[in-house]
Parts: sequence; C-alpha cells; structure tokens
Amino acid sequence: MKVLVVGSGGREHSLCWAIAASPLCSHLYCAPGNAGIALDAECVPIAADDLDGLIAFVQDNGIEFVVVGPEGPLVLGLVDRLDAIGVKSFGPSAAAAALEGSKGFTKDFCARYNIPTAAYKRFADADAARAYVRAQGAPIVVKADGLAAGKGVTVAATVDEALSAIDDAMIDNRFGDAGAEVVVEAFMQGEEASFFALCDGESAIPLISAQDHKAVFDGDLGPNTGGMGAYAPAPVMTEALAKTVMDTIINPTVAGMKADGSPYKGVLYAGLIMTDEGPQLIEYNVRFGDPECQVLMALLLSDILTAMIAAYDGVLGSFDLRWRPDSALTVVMAANGYPGSYAKGDEIRGVDEMGDDDLVVFHAGTVRDNGGRLLANGGRVLNITGMGPTVSAAQEKAYEAVRKIDWPGGFCRSDIGWRAVARESEG
Repeated sequence: MKVLVVGSGGREHSLCWAIAASPLCSHLYCAPGNAGIALDAECVPIAADDLDGLIAFVQDNGIEFVVVGPEGPLVLGLVDRLDAIGVKSFGPSAAAAALEGSKGFTKDFCARYNIPTAAYKRFADADAARAYVRAQGAPIVVKADGLAAGKGVTVAATVDEALSAIDDAMIDNRFGDAGAEVVVEAFMQGEEASFFALCDGESAIPLISAQDHKAVFDGDLGPNTGGMGAYAPAPVMTEALAKTVMDTIINPTVAGMKADGSPYKGVLYAGLIMTDEGPQLIEYNVRFGDPECQVLMALLLSDILTAMIAAYDGVLGSFDLRWRPDSALTVVMAANGYPGSYAKGDEIRGVDEMGDDDLVVFHAGTVRDNGGRLLANGGRVLNITGMGPTVSAAQEKAYEAVRKIDWPGGFCRSDIGWRAVARESEG
C-alpha cells in the first residue's frame, strides 16, 4: 500500500525507517520530512498542520494509510478528516487527542475514572492561581493547559518560581492560547519512565518501556527541552510494575474513553512517575515520544505497519509484538543555544559515513543545500542511536559515533542513560 507519514522530526524519521522495511509498503511518502527521511521516503513539501494540503495530497496520490507523527495535526482533527474520505490512519480522533491537547481535560478524566495522578486544580484566572500556589507552598507544578511544544510545564522549587510560571503563561502569553488556562498540581517524588501502549479503541497492548532525559544539561540540570536522549528498555519498569500500569492507568483510560464516546486508537504515551504509592500518571501524550520512538523502533522486530493497521481495524486483541533482546540508547545533538534561540545553517560533517547493524542516525532538524551538504535546520538536529546487549554497551556505541561527527555549532549531553548504567554497574 501507499503510506504517508506526517511530520519532520527524529520521531518521524524512525517511523519512516521502520515502515520502509515493511513488505506491505509499496511507496512511502513523508510530509514535510527532512534530509535523513529523504533516504527512506519521498518527501513532499506540505506542513504537518496544513490539513487541507495533506488531504488533497492523500486524494491526488491514492494514499491508503496515513501515520500521524506529531500531536498538532491530531488535535486539529486530521484523523477525523481522513475518516471522512475513507482513508485509514494511525492516531486518535480530535476528541480522543484531548488527552494531550488539554491537561485540564486529562486531570478531570483521571478524577472521574480513578486513575492515579497528582492532586490538582484548574485555573482560568491568574489571581486565583497565584492565591492557590501561595496557600499550597512549594515544590509545586504549574502546567499550561494546551499544547506548548513540551515547554509548558514548570516544576517550581519555590513559590516565586511558580508565580513566575503563572505569569509567563497567563499574563505574558508565552504559550499563546495554550496558556490561557493553567493546571496547578502537587509535586510528586520518584523516578520517571515513559510507557507506551498501542490501542484499538477496545484493547491495548504494551510496548517496551523507555526513559527520556528532559533537562538540557548533564546531571538533569537546566531548563526542560523536548528531550535530549532516551533509552529502552527502562530497568525501573519491572514486569510487575508494567502490569500495574496496564491495570490501573492504561486499561481504565481505554475503557473510559470508549464510555465517553471517544474511543482511543493509536499509541498512548503515559509519562509516569514511580512514587511510594505506586506508578502515577504525570501526563498523557497521544503520539510516540521523541526521542523515545527512536529507541523503540530500533528494537522492534515486528512489522510496525501491520501493528498500526491492526490498531485502526480494532484487532489488537490477537496481536503480539516481538522485540530485539537488547538495549538501545539515543543521544540528541542540538544546536548551541537550544532550548533558547539558536542559529541555523551550520554544516554538519561525518554523518553520511556512519551506520551499521548496531548504529543508526535519525535526523530531526536537517536539510541539504543544493550542493548536497548537510545543514542544521532546527533546535534538536540529530539522534545518534546505538544498540547493544546492555544500556552501557548501547551508550558506548552511541557516544563513539557522536565523537566522529564534525559539528562545532552543536552540543549534546554526555550522560544519557546514567541511571540504567549505574544500575548495571551495581548489579
């Protein structure tokens, strides 16, 4: 079948890389794609949020299946538009995508269905939000309600920091309409993990777990980013804990969305924290994480396209996924200055020469100039992904490749995977 992947980041490159290997895929397109994706798919210059342009392309080119990578077009209703013209897709409807599109919606949903998460209140008035923060004290968490490109969450160590976060969102409009409302919630202590499940509206099957590194600098210091690296599987997520997550968080969510008339199809990404009371939901995303998707695709042995079609068709209940019995670790190389302002257009050398059975470089913010040179074109630019029998081995493979890349305008964390590596050295 003809397949279109929507998006342009490292997540979408890893999806294209995996889908291109499927015997079901006769021709793969990506809109808009990037320089690395162009090696695995035919890139078409249509923005991910240009729903009219995407629908026209699907109709004009006989596309039979669409994989929606980022959250934006899902929240805008791309899947609903595709359903209306009879084209299958991977991703939730706009109504179901509210699980990411509105943090307040998700908190209210969790309260209705007894899904474990932090205590919270929603505010559309800044003065009321400030008064609540002063009454509760710190540490405390302030979240912009809507989509804020992964940057709308402040874990405030002090009351003043929380008040500033409220002002940023509600007074200074730092996140636009996404910050018109905020959710203020209790701080939860524990190790975080990313948990993914494929859903078909009725049932869900878990993928292997992963762990992201949000802070920009080593030691988990500095501002949060879209993600500076990830590894899978995450040792913190034991088999027993995974069962608990399915029983108390994922399955009740799938059942609750169906009961509410918005059956959830696609991948459900639960950001979790392991507290003394057990796993608790931090937030939901309605698409694969980036860069977690990169390590998941590196380890998946099953045909991802077949699994995605099964999710749409509602037959995941009889589906099984096979995984490479290894670890994978990805290091994000970002432009100097990220997550603040950064320059574009720097040449990157050394990338095209690398890659083997245990190493793949997924592109995020890259383009090629007319001479074929690889140029940086975003904040997060490359995802260097290594594989090995342990997280330590995968880490060594990835950083060995990082050292071979000639890009003075970029940087990366040097400690991706540190928690798992410490566990392995202790064990």
